[in-house]
Amino acid sequence: MRKKAILLVDDEPNHLEILSVKLSGEGYRIEQARSGEQALKAIEKEKPGLVLLDILMPGMDGLEVLKRIKAADPGIPVCMVTAVWDNEESKKCFEAGAYEYITKPVDFERLKTAVLVKLFPNE
Repeated sequence: MRKKAILLVDDEPNHLEILSVKLSGEGYRIEQARSGEQALKAIEKEKPGLVLLDILMPGMDGLEVLKRIKAADPGIPVCMVTAVWDNEESKKCFEAGAYEYITKPVDFERLKTAVLVKLFPNE
């Protein structure tokens, strides 16, 4: 069975590359977007199984992208990724429909157990 695609959205190329290598090594298909606008276009082409979405990006920030994703398709799980934990920000993200909220650098084992295993239990 082919694993679902994970869309990585981050304006930091190094972060995209690290997560891409680790997740593709687990067998997931990876799509990348370096802006909110690119992410929304990618989702129009193919619905991902998960979106890992950076919050702080130039132009459209992650919270706005999250809201637009959920307006277009509430069934797409979105995990917010941020450099600094902020209780108010996390509350806004969860209210907007975020599945999870994690900090950078991403703890890959936590990502696997808290997100991937729950979303893709049979993969």
